[in-house]
Amino acid sequence: MILYLHGFRSSPQSFKARLLGERMRALGLEHQYYCPQLPASPQGAIELALALVREFAPSELTLIGSSLGGYYANWLAEKIGCRAILLNPAVQPPRELEKYVGVTSAYHSDAVFEFKREYIEELKALAVSEITLPERYFLIAATGDEVLDWREMVKHYAGARHCVIQGSNHGLTEFTGYVDQVLAFSGINVGVGA
Repeated sequence: MILYLHGFRSSPQSFKARLLGERMRALGLEHQYYCPQLPASPQGAIELALALVREFAPSELTLIGSSLGGYYANWLAEKIGCRAILLNPAVQPPRELEKYVGVTSAYHSDAVFEFKREYIEELKALAVSEITLPERYFLIAATGDEVLDWREMVKHYAGARHCVIQGSNHGLTEFTGYVDQVLAFSGINVGVGA
């Protein structure tokens, strides 16, 4: 089972989420991929994720988190003991999202939502100071990320498998070339060349 956790203001309609869903469908594994719309509340997002994965053993589960979803995936992987793949993950979202407190809009729709001040405290409660068992983690970071600092990501995920893309951007527009690596790390047989 793969659970994809999208980033702040994002959705299951994001490029990376759709691309992974399409690849899983092509492999006949669409029933093993899930990407829910996460609520604005970090605690609500964690509760939803935990409810979705409770029936799976850690060895059967991979979390894929993009940006803020990477922060959630990190906390969940430490709690559950499963694999996690982080795509330009947020490492310090309480600091980074402070400026978004208030009403904001989603990227893939006209929907507006409120990012409440108490959500900063909820984010702080999910902080992971240091990962355990780095071999469970796969970091894909772009040096051209215009939102988050890739060096902070590399430092936080020390000892984990790293793929640092020179250039690119926060959305990882080259992600198509990395999908099979991501799925192979998840334990999925993608064929020759994985």
